[in-house]
Amino acid sequence: MISRVIGFEKGFQLSNGNHFETYEVMLPKLNKFDVVVKNLATSINPVDTKLRQSGKGTAQPHVLGFDSVGIITQIGSDVEKLQVGDRIFFAGTTTRYGSYSEQQVVDSRITAKLPSDLSTDSAAALPLTFITAYEMLFEKMNLIPEEKQNEGTLLIINGAGGVGSVATQLAKWAGLTVVTTASRKESKAWTEKMGADHVINHHKDLTKQLSKLGYKSLPYILILHSTDRYFDEMCDLLEPFGHLGSIVGATKDLDMTKLKNKSGSFDWEYMFSKTDHDFNVASQGKILEFLVELLQEKKIQSTLTKIIPGFSPEVFYQGHQIVESNEMIGKLVIHY
Repeated sequence: MISRVIGFEKGFQLSNGNHFETYEVMLPKLNKFDVVVKNLATSINPVDTKLRQSGKGTAQPHVLGFDSVGIITQIGSDVEKLQVGDRIFFAGTTTRYGSYSEQQVVDSRITAKLPSDLSTDSAAALPLTFITAYEMLFEKMNLIPEEKQNEGTLLIINGAGGVGSVATQLAKWAGLTVVTTASRKESKAWTEKMGADHVINHHKDLTKQLSKLGYKSLPYILILHSTDRYFDEMCDLLEPFGHLGSIVGATKDLDMTKLKNKSGSFDWEYMFSKTDHDFNVASQGKILEFLVELLQEKKIQSTLTKIIPGFSPEVFYQGHQIVESNEMIGKLVIHY
């Protein structure tokens, strides 16, 4: 089966012009857990822009895209609970062609069925960021994934981004007090809409601002921007036996000895670890089934803020320009 895709040959900077092109690729044969999906919408995440710049880690032509909502057109022999015609959503994997494609093959175990009362575009904004936030809070920081069953305060560096917006909502649902950082009026208003109890300015001294709020230390801290810049200060702010987590790679070695005398934990979260290493893959499908429950119960809201219609190199180039501007609040979805 052949699919039309939007991809590129070599990594490129946006300043060098649009190097996205249209290709036709042969889809792989289905294994027993796979489904073929006709994609309806995808969202663009910061990881897309990073992989576009380097071109590393994905097959050529590089076809990016992870979040997707689509309709199943074929199923493998051992696929359970899904059938042709079902609308599903998923966060994908770096090991296969992504969702900048009219059709793609995806492991059914990392997908969840999308009920008819949830919109395609709103759902397409969420899988990658929700799985990232869920794994960090409940699998790495050992919080309990139940409503109002936790206590303490979580500081989120970069609260208005995609992961920050979801992590704020999840942490509030789980019972935590949430402090986020934001600098612009619009981003401050957005993170408050997501449920933040306090918003502080990351362009000013964070320790002083937290002290004014009554915090000398915090049990949970999540860095979602510039790990190098914040690591030392966050180590100082972490309370004994606390959890400091990040989803952003460091450009230099981090001094973990700063956490030793506090018995502090440092938690990396990378959503593709499970599919990259074939580790507990089905847990991501279950996480998305849980997301469906929260959406239907209106315990969490979509972080969708912008939709671009179309399926062309120009549309994806425009989407990457918006996300890479560092002014994006919430999530951008491309609707095919």
